[in-house]
Amino acid sequence: MERIAWVTDSTGTLDEVLSMNQHVYVVPMVVIIGGMEYEDGVDILPEELYRRMREEKINATTSQPSVGRFHALYKQLEQDYDRIIAVHLSSELSGTVSASKQAGHLIKIPVDVFDTLLISFPMILILKRLMQYMDEGNSIEEAFRKTRLYADNHETYVVIGSLDQLHRSGRLTNTQYILGSLLSFKPIISVEKGLLQTKSKPRNLKKAQNQIFTDFRRSIETGKVTECTILYGAVLKEALKWKKRISVEFPQVITHISSLGSAIGVHTGEQTIGISWFNED
Repeated sequence: MERIAWVTDSTGTLDEVLSMNQHVYVVPMVVIIGGMEYEDGVDILPEELYRRMREEKINATTSQPSVGRFHALYKQLEQDYDRIIAVHLSSELSGTVSASKQAGHLIKIPVDVFDTLLISFPMILILKRLMQYMDEGNSIEEAFRKTRLYADNHETYVVIGSLDQLHRSGRLTNTQYILGSLLSFKPIISVEKGLLQTKSKPRNLKKAQNQIFTDFRRSIETGKVTECTILYGAVLKEALKWKKRISVEFPQVITHISSLGSAIGVHTGEQTIGISWFNED
């Protein structure tokens, strides 16, 4: 049996099972504040980032790990493994997939890179699904094919709690920011084909939440949803309320809760909250 090393990036927070798996490795994204670079999850944690965003009004940006960062890890891994399988956030949002692939060409063992076209914990669920298919004896090609089908049947909707950070990070035009601020929009952002799209612009958080739950209910009624993930910035209490609502309305659904992390929080802000799920059949 091939010895496989599994690699991902820090935009997804590992769950307890993966955290204890000695064959899973995380390459940190880079958060840039005032010209200083911090490795996500190593040099800076979400709590510290959000505090500085709130108190210091910092203008933070992000960058993907360098080819050199990946290469250093892959050179180390080729000593103990026969293959590396890397699972990363959407190539439409970051150059991480490209950097990982480039580093893979510089070592002797094969490196297979899966572009999830997703972000955050849903990316980790994709990693776990791919691991499952490989454990079941599928070839790498078949495992990738099945995982692609699974990944493409996802739905992710998040409410951007504040437009300030999106504006400061350059992801929102001045016109959109001014209009959104004046009208108190709580835009719902969806992830579609790897890109962030504005699904709608409810006037308040309650309306946005109800709209997301309406979409979630529709998926449960028309498809097979076995689990979902509540994604949040720094609003854990609100995330727990959402989880309780799901447990009451949809007790058959396994519900995960996951922080969006520093690298994503730079762009979305601490008040962001949403739900992601996969439509299985």
